[in-house]
Amino acid sequence: MRSTSNPAFRNLPTGSAGYGSYGPNVGFNQPQGMPGYGMPSGYGAQQAPATERPMTVDDVVIKTGASLGTALVTGVIAAIWAHTQADAQALGPVVGLMLGGMVVGLVLSLIMIFRQKPSGPMTLLYSAAEGVFLGAITGLFEFIYPGIALQAILGTAGVFVAMLVVYKTGAVKVTPKLTKWIIGATAGVAILMLANLVLGLFGVNMGLRDGGALAIIFSLVVIGVAAFNFLLDFDMADQMIRQGMPAKWAWFAAFGLMTTLVWLYLEILRLLSYLQND
Repeated sequence: MRSTSNPAFRNLPTGSAGYGSYGPNVGFNQPQGMPGYGMPSGYGAQQAPATERPMTVDDVVIKTGASLGTALVTGVIAAIWAHTQADAQALGPVVGLMLGGMVVGLVLSLIMIFRQKPSGPMTLLYSAAEGVFLGAITGLFEFIYPGIALQAILGTAGVFVAMLVVYKTGAVKVTPKLTKWIIGATAGVAILMLANLVLGLFGVNMGLRDGGALAIIFSLVVIGVAAFNFLLDFDMADQMIRQGMPAKWAWFAAFGLMTTLVWLYLEILRLLSYLQND
């Protein structure tokens, strides 16, 4: 069974180990005694050799923090510049920067997903590109709706922390049934967004992105689905730790978490713009 909807984690190398064979490594907070659950055929082939330190939760925290910090630095710079350009009515350069960051981030993410190898420099470059992309969008939105940037950042941070607490306390356990539900909901949301985009090119408005009541409801649903995807990301990182994968794979865990953070931030920013319009 697929254990995550995050493409970064779905393409991890497989081995033969199951959940019941984990060593004493301490992960986020995963229940024991569930043989075979959640692992995409296990990670046995990627266990750390005797000469290489196994991955720990501190590695994931540090690498994720470095990735997030990189995105914040480039994002703030891009947001300030985009806001200045928007104030000068020069929207062309802002759109160019936005598209450039998006394309670079997409290319780097595809390389990392299909390359199936952790890379610190590439993860940081991806984070920097996404920071530029998000910063350009944020600067433009901040010009139109003053104060929306801080609200979006606080909202994203709040959701992330809340889902981490939910996972660590075991308030919501990542079971096979929940995993299937989250993956199905993510696929459904993606199909609806794609259909809305395609039909919009032909002048058909599904009402999912026009700022109306249906758009607000849909955006709330998407935020909820993105939030629950964090549970799968935490669980997958936890499994990597318990399996004793090499410490360098913490970069891949950080990359997976960053992709969900980017998605969540964009959707919160979109929802806040709808509410500002109302």
